[in-house]
Amino acid sequence: MSHVTEGRLFDSQLMGEIRDKFAYIDVDPLTNKKRIFFDNAGGSFRLKRANERFAEVDLFPDHPMRGHETAVYLANIEKQGIDDVRTIFNAKNGYIVPYYTASQAMFNLTGVVLEHIEGTNVVTTELEHPSLFDSAKFYADKLGKELRVAPTNKVTGGVDVEEITKLIDQDTISLNFIYASNISGAILDVEKIIKAAREIKPDLYIIVDAVQHAPHGLIDLEKTDVDVINIAPYKFFGVRGVGFAYVSDRAAQLPHQRLLGKVGGELGLGSVTPGHFAAISEVVDYVCWLGEKFTDAKERRALYEAGMTAIASHERALLEVLLEGNDNVKGLREIIGVTVHLDYEDLSTRDFIVGITLDGIGYEEAVRLYGEEDVVVYERVASSIYSKRMLESFDLTGTIRISPMHCQTVEEIETFLNVTEKIISK
Repeated sequence: MSHVTEGRLFDSQLMGEIRDKFAYIDVDPLTNKKRIFFDNAGGSFRLKRANERFAEVDLFPDHPMRGHETAVYLANIEKQGIDDVRTIFNAKNGYIVPYYTASQAMFNLTGVVLEHIEGTNVVTTELEHPSLFDSAKFYADKLGKELRVAPTNKVTGGVDVEEITKLIDQDTISLNFIYASNISGAILDVEKIIKAAREIKPDLYIIVDAVQHAPHGLIDLEKTDVDVINIAPYKFFGVRGVGFAYVSDRAAQLPHQRLLGKVGGELGLGSVTPGHFAAISEVVDYVCWLGEKFTDAKERRALYEAGMTAIASHERALLEVLLEGNDNVKGLREIIGVTVHLDYEDLSTRDFIVGITLDGIGYEEAVRLYGEEDVVVYERVASSIYSKRMLESFDLTGTIRISPMHCQTVEEIETFLNVTEKIISK
C-alpha cells in the first residue's frame, strides 16, 4: 500500500514556494479569473520550469545523434532524462522507452508479450483504465486467449489480492493491473500482488499502469519486480506529447517493432524531441528540491523519495480535511445531502481522489454548479468509455470526481466544502 500513513501539511512558507513553481495555480489560463482547479486526475498542474525548459530545448535545430558540441549537449539531455525516469521508477536494470503516449506504450508492450509468450490466458481487473484493459482484451481476442477479470471490492474501491491470484495458473501469460485507480483513488497492494502471483508462476509477465499513482506516491521497482510499467508526464507536472515505459531485460529481448540493426533496449521508433527529456528532468529536479527540505541525503533517488514522501503526506492531510472538515468547515462526510462513494476509512490505501454524489442533483448539473462558483471538478459517468466498466463494478451510475494536488492548500479545500454546502442547500 502507500508508504505514508500519517498526513502532515507543508508550512505556509514552503507552500508559497511550491505554488509559485506551478502555472495557473489559482487562475483560469483563458480568462485570468480566479478559480480552484480540482481536476488533476484528468489533466494536471504544470511546472513552469518543465514547460519553459521544453520550449528552450525544442528550438534547437540540431539532432542529438551528431558529433558536434551542440548535438552532444542534446544527447546528454536525453541521457539525463532517461536516468531521471529511472529515478522515478528506481529502476537499476531494464530499459526506459519513450512513446507518443502512455496508452500507446500499454498497447504496444501488451501486444509484444501476448504475441510471443506461450500460454492460454491473461489476467486483469475491472478497475483498469481502458488503455490497459482494452489492450489486454484486444490481444486476447486477436490471439484466441482467455481474458480473466478480477472483480473490484465495493468497500475499498480497489481489488483484493486473492481475487487476482485465484485467476492465475501455469498457463497465464501476463498479469495486467493498475497501481492506483483514477476513479476511486484506491491504491492496490502491488508488492503483495506481485509476490503472490510469482509464487504461483515465477516467470509470469507483469504489466502495471502507474499513470495515476506516479504524481502521488513512490514507485520502487527494487520492491516490485515488473516487466512493464508506464507513466504519463503530463499528469506528473510535465508536458503532453510523450509517455515513458520501463521494460525489463527479458521483455526487451522479445520481438519488438524496431529499426533493423537495433538490438536490446533500443526500442524507440523515430526521434523523440530532446525537450521531452529536459522536461521530465525538471520534474525530478522539483521533487528533489522538495526532498532537500526533509532530508540531508545527497543521492538523487534518496532526495526523490523524500520529496514524494512529503507530497504524499501533505495530500493525506488535505484528504483528511476534505473528508472530516476542521474547526472552520464541515467535511464531506458531515454535509447532509452528500454521499461519499467508496469511502474506505484507511487513508493509507488511497491516493488523493474522492467521488461524491449530491442528492437530487445530476452529475453534469453539479459540475456546472461548481463551475458557477469557480471550482473545476469533473463527472465520471457510466456512459463514458473511460468510466463505464469501473463504475458499474461498484454499482454506480456516476460520480463527481474531486482530484486535487499537493500544490493546493487547506484554504482551497475549505472553499470547496463551503461551495458544496451552498450548492446542496439551494
